[in-house]
Amino acid sequence: MTLFRRIATILAFSAVTSAHAAMETPVAPFPLYGNSYYVGMQGIGSVLITSSEGHILIDGGFPESAAHIASGIRALGFKVGDVKLILNSHVHGDHAGGIAELQRLSGAIVMTSPASVQALRDGMAGKDDPQFADLQPFPQVGAAQPVMDGEVVRVGPLAVTAHYTPGHTRSGVSWSWTSCQQARCGAMVFADSINPISSDGFRFSANSAYPGIVQDFGYSYTVLGQLPCDVLVAAHPDAAALKAQAGMLGDGGACKRYVAASRDKLKARLASERAAAQ
Repeated sequence: MTLFRRIATILAFSAVTSAHAAMETPVAPFPLYGNSYYVGMQGIGSVLITSSEGHILIDGGFPESAAHIASGIRALGFKVGDVKLILNSHVHGDHAGGIAELQRLSGAIVMTSPASVQALRDGMAGKDDPQFADLQPFPQVGAAQPVMDGEVVRVGPLAVTAHYTPGHTRSGVSWSWTSCQQARCGAMVFADSINPISSDGFRFSANSAYPGIVQDFGYSYTVLGQLPCDVLVAAHPDAAALKAQAGMLGDGGACKRYVAASRDKLKARLASERAAAQ
């Protein structure tokens, strides 16, 4: 490797490391809208939905995020033991890594898509994952239950709907529910990542591990684009921007904008793969 390439590699690694560190920065928990609260990190989403009969938590961050999420729940005045369901978006360590510890602390039931159930038990995504070569194992979740596409899961008065949104992973799930504040209700969406990224060597345009990936992205674009979407929390949000908008309902177009950004990225990725093949 030439000196120039070695320096470029070091700089690229440093940039990635800095970006990851920024995402993992702890932030104080804050209300989103009504009975929904943000309890995640700066760029790794986790949401608590509360009721007098128990709570629902979406995603658990990295393994080391579990303590922060639990302390955030307590700081908001709620008990970790009152979390009855933990829902997962996808089985990468930055979203599923803290679930085992949070399940231990709360005794909650964990729910996700059928394929993700096995990955949670294994503590590792399957080989069909576009980022498989770069993934690290995470603490295994001993017990998890499958949720079907369109199924509504409930805790007391809380009702959260599962929406399969594959592409980023084959088994990703987004979640939607309603939160009300001063007699005004908003459509809340925790959108799984639809970012078309992968390990080196994986081709979105042609691969044997996940041959239907482009079609799956298209399906997810349709699903998310059609959801009522007053408040969007992405799997990788900007927590500061969310906090600035806390207590407010948007224009309903957040999910459509989220989809449009991903669609542009996927088009660019496919174009670059075609150019490289010529």
